Amino acid sequence: MATISTALPRTLTRPRENADYRSRSGHRTLGLALGVLGVGLATITLIANLTAAADTGAAGRAATLAWSFGLTTTAFAVIKFGIAVILVGILVRLWLVDSVTTALPALKAETDAAVANAALAQGTTTTAHGRTTVTADEPRPLFIDRMAQALWAPMLAMGAMAVVAGLIVSLFWSGAAADGSSATTLAAWTQGLQFLGEAMLLGSISFLLGSILAGLRSGGGQVQVSLGVPVTTLRMPLTAKAFVGLMMTGMMVSIAQFVIYLWAATQTDAVTIAANFAWLGPFRELGLGLLLAGIVLALATIAKVLAFQFWRIGRIIETGS
Repeated sequence: MATISTALPRTLTRPRENADYRSRSGHRTLGLALGVLGVGLATITLIANLTAAADTGAAGRAATLAWSFGLTTTAFAVIKFGIAVILVGILVRLWLVDSVTTALPALKAETDAAVANAALAQGTTTTAHGRTTVTADEPRPLFIDRMAQALWAPMLAMGAMAVVAGLIVSLFWSGAAADGSSATTLAAWTQGLQFLGEAMLLGSISFLLGSILAGLRSGGGQVQVSLGVPVTTLRMPLTAKAFVGLMMTGMMVSIAQFVIYLWAATQTDAVTIAANFAWLGPFRELGLGLLLAGIVLALATIAKVLAFQFWRIGRIIETGS
């Protein structure tokens, strides 16, 4: 099982043999289609809620709001799934480094200084883009790199299943809207499940961004090894460390909200239930907010790494090392 869990994500993010980087990406098409579908579902729930607002019957309004809650959250999940699919497509194209490996030697300067620089001792240096590590070989994957590459696919699958399960429960919630006790229990299960699923989908996106960072790190090392120059790798920036911390904290908050919702579903005192529901809403949003903040930092880190790699390519062309 462990072998499958690591082999499947690797298979999904590697290009086919003899793949042409100029070919149209199916991931992009599918991701955009999922985005449009998600917006369509959200529009349906908006119309349903406007209709419910005009409904004078409390029972009918409650029933509509119950299933529309489940469908709205599902719409957000579909859009997140589309984002994940597009990121997988980026990962696939990221591994098409052969063109760079082939083209760069023709541009590389060959000087006596370059030969001398190629024999530089290993260690750390400081550049305009931050501290770097100089080695003779491609850098080894970091623990967080291996974890991201192994877990993005399981997180994506589990997140989708949790959201769909919550959607199904919301239909039962809608049917039991007139029964106060049952409705409260089903509402707790719906919200806990769906927001845990949303968090897992954001976690999958976070792991995909981490995999992109790992791919940039590994691909940059491969190119430098093929050129016979010292392998200069940017050390983990502060934004990357903060990204990992925010992602882990956000996931813990999201798991906690799920557990507390399940506990709230077992309560019979209306005051206790209302008190817990009052703060659980903002608490679950906090978990998603932390994950989204981590994603922002991951994107900032990718921008920093790309800037460093462009600088590194320019230096190789100019100096040959």
